[in-house]
Amino acid sequence: MCDTCGCAAETHAHHHHKDHDAEKHLVKVEEDILSENNAFAEANRRLLEQHKILALNLVSSPGSGKTTLLARTLSSKRFLSAVIEGDQSTDIDAERLRATGAPAVQINTGRGCHLDAHMVGHAMSDLGIGKGALDGGVLFIENVGNLVCPAAFDLGEAAKVVLLSVTEGEDKPLKYPDMFRAAKLMIVTKSDLLPYVQFDMDRCLGYAKKINPDIEHFVVSSTSGEGEDAWMDWLDRARCMPRNKGFAA
Repeated sequence: MCDTCGCAAETHAHHHHKDHDAEKHLVKVEEDILSENNAFAEANRRLLEQHKILALNLVSSPGSGKTTLLARTLSSKRFLSAVIEGDQSTDIDAERLRATGAPAVQINTGRGCHLDAHMVGHAMSDLGIGKGALDGGVLFIENVGNLVCPAAFDLGEAAKVVLLSVTEGEDKPLKYPDMFRAAKLMIVTKSDLLPYVQFDMDRCLGYAKKINPDIEHFVVSSTSGEGEDAWMDWLDRARCMPRNKGFAA
């Protein structure tokens, strides 16, 4: 249950279909929250553009492999990078990523189910982005594990990157369409487990394309190393594209 985005209110209103006043209030709350968030997101975006930083918002359900992929990416030392790490509790993942030598700021959201642009702005300040600490580099924002609410919140990033592990099932793009519609790239993770799980790759990719015909994709395994070169090459291309506007031409 989220204290910040109206999830709890939405559930309450959903169970009282005839309570039109409650539904109208919910819509107004959501509009106000998103409007305020978008203003902070634009400020973040301007700062990132000023310092020529590519910002990527990594989103997935819990346990899809975001942190593992990030740790291997950071360990490559291929480019200057930093991380904003979002979890409801603990700094376990941030400590794991700091061990690669990259700076990482932890945001604990408590009962909140997503990061918002205001939180991210403060974390960017803690990373020294306004003072030039990450000029020309890549900022990875690892969102709270959730395929619902993070889809609606712009953080000022260039793109959302959604991860989907083969252990989750190929139907997730259909079940969580807002997230896959919002993403620029889908990474199917844990491909080394394909022999042991029921997962139809072609069907998964077809579902994703049905929701978002423009979504890019590739398959990775942080155990075998499959797909990591494709991911790193994608990052190199993204760093050369217009920044923080969804890679608009």
